[in-house]
Amino acid sequence: MIGRLRGTLAEKQPPHLILDVNGLGYELEVPMTTLYRLPSVGEPITLHTHLVVREDAQLLYGFIGKRDRDFFRELIRLNGVGPKLALALMSSLEVDELVRAVSAQDTSALTKVPGVGKKTAERLLVELKDRFKAWEVVPSMFALVPNQPDMPACQVASAESDAVSALISLGYKPQEASKAVSAIKDKNLSSEDMIRRALKGMI
Repeated sequence: MIGRLRGTLAEKQPPHLILDVNGLGYELEVPMTTLYRLPSVGEPITLHTHLVVREDAQLLYGFIGKRDRDFFRELIRLNGVGPKLALALMSSLEVDELVRAVSAQDTSALTKVPGVGKKTAERLLVELKDRFKAWEVVPSMFALVPNQPDMPACQVASAESDAVSALISLGYKPQEASKAVSAIKDKNLSSEDMIRRALKGMI
């Protein structure tokens, strides 16, 4: 099991990234909540990881904090929750938002996540309630990035395209993803900030 990787962020293509560890490039898939906290390409980073071995692939998932990885592991232990749905849940809601939703048995918070209907949300909340008794809500570790200087039109188009692609990979329909990104008034954002604002708008 690969539990942690320390290296240089080589590529960032939401929701995937490549981490260069002594010349070896590890491809990882990360939730958006981890993506928001990543440094710039070329900077060093340590990620806590979870390896999923399937018959047709070996998939590596990365998380900025051990707490996030532990949360992911709790989710994929549930019946009917695979890594893709777990990432969608963690991308749409912060860990603490999910913990609060479970504590309050709030189905509305989960049904806005693609792939989660009312019955699925109710089942997840029931199954998670006992598991999350030991989880405490901690203060948010990050805030929205302030307005950035104007970016060239080509960079804006690329950021919008990356944001739409990332939302589609989370399970949103192409029309929903495009509409959510187009609704963002500030066009001088990075793809990560566009994704975050689009997700908040959807929820």
